[in-house]
Amino acid sequence: MLSVNDIHYTYQNFPVLSGVSFSVEQGELCGLFGPNGCGKTTLFKCCLRFLAAHKGTVHINGEDVSKKKVEELAKIVSYVPQEHKPPFPYLVREVVLMGRTPHLGGFFGVRRKDKEIALDALDRLEISDLADRPYNQLSGGQRQMVLIARAIAQDTPIMFLDEPTSTLDFHNQMKIWEIMRSITEEGKTILACSHDPNHVAWFCDRVIVISNSGVVANGHPRDVINNEILDLIYKDTCSVRSTDGVRMVMPRCIIEKKEQCSSGILAEHPDHSCK
Repeated sequence: MLSVNDIHYTYQNFPVLSGVSFSVEQGELCGLFGPNGCGKTTLFKCCLRFLAAHKGTVHINGEDVSKKKVEELAKIVSYVPQEHKPPFPYLVREVVLMGRTPHLGGFFGVRRKDKEIALDALDRLEISDLADRPYNQLSGGQRQMVLIARAIAQDTPIMFLDEPTSTLDFHNQMKIWEIMRSITEEGKTILACSHDPNHVAWFCDRVIVISNSGVVANGHPRDVINNEILDLIYKDTCSVRSTDGVRMVMPRCIIEKKEQCSSGILAEHPDHSCK
């Protein structure tokens, strides 16, 4: 569904992307993972033609995106940015309905079907109660949920989500990842950027890890989210542990404290808590 081939991009003589290549299959929930400043958002923008890559190509469903018109691209790709602040107080239902713009019937404008699809997207995220509220008066987390609903209403075969859960509470984070899984089970493809190694490990079919040197790992989360890769990215700050059969990335300072507690090292220091 998505093929990224040897993408290079430079900001004012500072290379951000250097030879990035990978592919994502139809129906996959693929996580894009890496440290701050490694070029994840820039890569998204190159794939979506918001930026022109200095070298390399991007193909979606076998077609070169650089040769497609904007209105054609909008029918096959939807995008959820990290943050969006509109200049006008559109109602939430209007913002979600904007996702139907690529499918509108010209002179006939918005159809009843388009409105129903937009309302269904709000229902799917359980935010129908926000429909008549001004979008620019919502919290950051609520706005993010609305943007995800808009992308769902756009009904494209592939979705790019840039940090889709970064502003959400834990309950809504889990809900959004579960919704993303259900979308891919319907045959659609999602590339989701995330800074949380547990999220990509728990929910993604595959993970692509990039750093300042390009792609450093690409594969199943169990093979990719490991101590070697985490040390490369985070410089010895976390490790993978298994609890009741669930693999989890934990801070090493917490792990070391627990190990000290279990070995009795802190027994002589009652002012330290082992909780």
